[in-house]
Amino acid sequence: MNAARTAATAARVLRQLRHDPRSIVLLLAVPCVMLLLLRYVFDGSPRTFDSIGASLLGIFPLITMFLVTSIATLRERTSGTLERLLAMPLAKSDLIGGYALAFGAVAVIQSALATALALWALGLDVTGSPWLLLLIALLDALLGTALGLFVSAFATSEFQAVQFMPAVLFPQLLLCGLFAPRATMQPVLEAISYAFPMSYAVDGMTQVLTHPDVTSTFVRDSAVVTACALAVLVLGAATLRRRTP
Repeated sequence: MNAARTAATAARVLRQLRHDPRSIVLLLAVPCVMLLLLRYVFDGSPRTFDSIGASLLGIFPLITMFLVTSIATLRERTSGTLERLLAMPLAKSDLIGGYALAFGAVAVIQSALATALALWALGLDVTGSPWLLLLIALLDALLGTALGLFVSAFATSEFQAVQFMPAVLFPQLLLCGLFAPRATMQPVLEAISYAFPMSYAVDGMTQVLTHPDVTSTFVRDSAVVTACALAVLVLGAATLRRRTP
């Protein structure tokens, strides 16, 4: 992996993204709009918003980053751009790393906007530090980026890339503990939930919501989400194809 080539790839992706206003709106505005809607859905019950708002602050960016990243990477391959790039002295790890850096930079802005809106405009009440909330939201967005890069290798069209979202994300959403405590689930489902990174993302948000200081559970959750994102990026580099047949 070459740092200069990775940085050049990231710069190219950001230049392309700059000329795609619809993707920018999807990445930056949609999580904020969803949080805004959620706040006023529970307008008569602010405590309900406090209890699930922090978790969704991480889940919404994860979903949007997954969707945009998977489609953008697939578009590179189907258009032949990826094949031309890999014909140059550019390793797969350089390409995946460049995409991760580019969308990671967007994820920083996305997470900062959503966190600021939730805390200071919508009145989300958390016991812990807002910086910890921002950290876990950013890790979730980076995880969504990594998952999007990975699944794009198995899709042959943008429609198929979208179809991967319910297959990859919805089971995690159902079992992550957002709708019911994992301890109350069937033992088999509870065991499966421990294999899903979104479960640790929700646990991390809950720790910030209920504890004033950094807990060992929060450190564990953050480490698991980070490790999963890195592992998926490595798998993405290993499975990346030059073009779609």
